[in-house]
Amino acid sequence: MMELTKAGTSDVLVINSISKRAFDSDILVGASSKTGPPGYMSVSFHMEMAKANHLYKLSVDGIIVGGAILFVNGLQLNIGRIFVDPAYFRKGYGIFIMQEIERIFSDVREIFLDTPIWNVRTNAFYQKLGYIKYKKEDEFICYIKRIGE
Repeated sequence: MMELTKAGTSDVLVINSISKRAFDSDILVGASSKTGPPGYMSVSFHMEMAKANHLYKLSVDGIIVGGAILFVNGLQLNIGRIFVDPAYFRKGYGIFIMQEIERIFSDVREIFLDTPIWNVRTNAFYQKLGYIKYKKEDEFICYIKRIGE
């Protein structure tokens, strides 16, 4: 069984490890080095996100295989990041996370996210899910999905 639920502080070490592996794998899709978004391999960052109720975990049969950091502001949702352990790539888990985000936050009207221009994997992924580019900002492409239109 797959489920996306809020992560607790007891989940942080596992989620932090998955985040590091997931973002380090971007070297295979255009990153110039093993790196990621701010705090991607920081236990204290993930702890802070868990305590603030922004950290989510994707569990499959009770095993954490991915996560998300989400920020709700009224009728808007910002997807700070989603990530899946590279051992579980290409199994539909990323799609499941995105669908669950839309289901859990069904009252929002706009979902925003950004991803690096060089990341061919994530840019194709978000476009496939109906996200539309609305601007380029520095080295990022910003996407939006309007719900209920």
